[in-house]
Amino acid sequence: MAPRGDAPATDSASRTLVLGIDGARRVVQCGPNVKAVLGRTPEDLLGRPAGDLVNEDAKAELEGLLEAISLGQERTAVLTVVRGDAGAPTDGATTDAVVTAQPMVGGGEGASPAGLLFVRVALPPSERYQDPALMRRALMDDPLTRFGASLDLDQSARGLVDVIVPHFCTAASVLVLESLVAADEVHTESGSAVLRRIAVTSDDGNPMWTATFPVGEVLVFPEGTPYRQVMETARPVHLPHIDMEAAGDIGRRWRRTPAGELLNGVSMVLLPMIARDTLLGFIACTRVPGFRKFDAYDVEIGMEFAARAAIVIDNARRFSRERATALALQRSLLPNRLSAPSSVEVRHRYLPGSKLVEVGGDWYESIALPGARVALIVGDVAGHGVRAAVTMGRLRTALHTLANLELPPADALHVMHELMIELGEQEPHFATCVYAVYDATTGTIEIASAGHLPPLLVGPSGAGEYLEIPPAPPLGVSGGAAIESREFTVEDGSVFVIYTDGLVENRGRDIDDGLARLQGIFGPGSTERPMEDLAKATLAGVYADHHRDDIAVLISKLRRLPEDRCVSWTLPADPAAVRRARGLVRDRLEVWGLGDLAYTTELLTSELITNALRYAPGPIELRLLLERTLVCEVLDRSAALPRLRHAEDDDENGRGLLVVSQLAHRWGTRRTAAGKVVWSEQIVPGVDPDPAEPASTWPGENHHRD
Repeated sequence: MAPRGDAPATDSASRTLVLGIDGARRVVQCGPNVKAVLGRTPEDLLGRPAGDLVNEDAKAELEGLLEAISLGQERTAVLTVVRGDAGAPTDGATTDAVVTAQPMVGGGEGASPAGLLFVRVALPPSERYQDPALMRRALMDDPLTRFGASLDLDQSARGLVDVIVPHFCTAASVLVLESLVAADEVHTESGSAVLRRIAVTSDDGNPMWTATFPVGEVLVFPEGTPYRQVMETARPVHLPHIDMEAAGDIGRRWRRTPAGELLNGVSMVLLPMIARDTLLGFIACTRVPGFRKFDAYDVEIGMEFAARAAIVIDNARRFSRERATALALQRSLLPNRLSAPSSVEVRHRYLPGSKLVEVGGDWYESIALPGARVALIVGDVAGHGVRAAVTMGRLRTALHTLANLELPPADALHVMHELMIELGEQEPHFATCVYAVYDATTGTIEIASAGHLPPLLVGPSGAGEYLEIPPAPPLGVSGGAAIESREFTVEDGSVFVIYTDGLVENRGRDIDDGLARLQGIFGPGSTERPMEDLAKATLAGVYADHHRDDIAVLISKLRRLPEDRCVSWTLPADPAAVRRARGLVRDRLEVWGLGDLAYTTELLTSELITNALRYAPGPIELRLLLERTLVCEVLDRSAALPRLRHAEDDDENGRGLLVVSQLAHRWGTRRTAAGKVVWSEQIVPGVDPDPAEPASTWPGENHHRD
């Protein structure tokens, strides 16, 4: 029998004696190993009071254990037991022992024991590692299953050394190829391979082991050392006894004198770890003087353990590579930065749902558009893992292109829907998405949604509401209503929040409760708080949920462009309007202190207005915007979009847009409800047109920042 909850009896570093105690607290039964544990014979113990087992200082504590037996309880304590007869000890020695008292059902007075005492003492150094069967069981059974479940390389290595010490040796370290730690491809390498020590432990109480062989050390072992030999031959190296001369030679070759001092007199075996015919590293095992030296049978047991350990290390390596690949994929798919007009402040958060591969199908975008506008997008591809992330990358790239083509939100989502239908022919996919375009010149926001949760708009007063968007099925789902957009007027200083369902829904919370929680975060006074604080508050409490879905959040504080930075004029469809426009532009640039850009801007304005006069009927609107760049826009009533072409030498027309493309930093067109807009953009001297996003540090940031 073994006491409940006690360590298994296969522990090769200790020895257990079982004693039967009767109701009078006398020893009535004892195990056959009483001589090895207590230095006595059975005749010396049988019939003696149990109190004779311990010294005077421990008698009261032993009485407490015996009292627990009479009460039917199990109890354990560390007591000082006497080796030899209590009246005349054979060696005058005492030793600490773990003593467990366990009651017996049906015990009573007389010879039948009322309970059992389990006395466990540590083996003397000379007797450790004597039983190979115990070593094999301690190394191969439960421990490998326990730490082999981990897919973390460092954690697996720590589990290895914690098992092999003390069951096989007194000190051990695990060294693996540096390329393995770096999640790189591992090739067959010679003894000159670069290694890293990832775990070290010892149980002899000497701190010099971890000081001389530090964890994390990257090194190449010198020639002539046993460490180099095991890497060159991929076979175990057995050194039954390292004398002073051999230890000193290792220290000199290694240029590490403390190593020579530690290895003096030890017995050592180096066990190569080989998986899939590839040498991954080795385990260095040592027994300090006083313990039994390694023999050939120990090497055989150690190699069996190393073979299984190599599988654990290889699994961790392969997972590390897959995880590194997944993270690289995620970083390449999610945006590295967000852009927006100067009057709009944007913050974002992303957390993957999978704890293993750390990638998912949620994404977000904030794309600055010409004319002080910004596209705000959040989407969610159904599913998890790499497949969902790849589909997300396709959709994000396509939507980024559509945004730069300046398609309206509903039209852009319709194109995305057709793309998802096409992708679904190879593998079924669907996704939800909300797409909003905020115009900082008019203070309006146009929103379209495909099966996504409603956006939250919080006014400056703190009154928040979920916006009602015309419903439409998710992207890639046939049938249902067409995708439509809706326009809202936004007060200055309002906060606009779009998110994925992982933020408001999980296994233990209804989605309505999650929506109410999110609305509570953005309650009264929230619009006055720093945006970074709001972003942190949205994810408060979600990190501990290991079963959460992916989470993507985009928070925007929307403000209109200052009135003195935007000016517009309506011009008649008259050739004289070109001259008037040049004067208006020149005067406005003087007010803005941009006289150096006057000539170029006048020329761009002339070309754009001339193009509108030639191809569009009705009046023309000219607008100048000064933001991080200077934008000139010409609005007309024709829906036909101009295109750039190279005119022949004898052509009278067709050179206007070529001039615009040469003089402007960027130019483009977009359709409006009444016609179209042709715009050009110039860089303002001394102003960065694309400033860096404010630095932030938060969990999950590593998923899309290098």
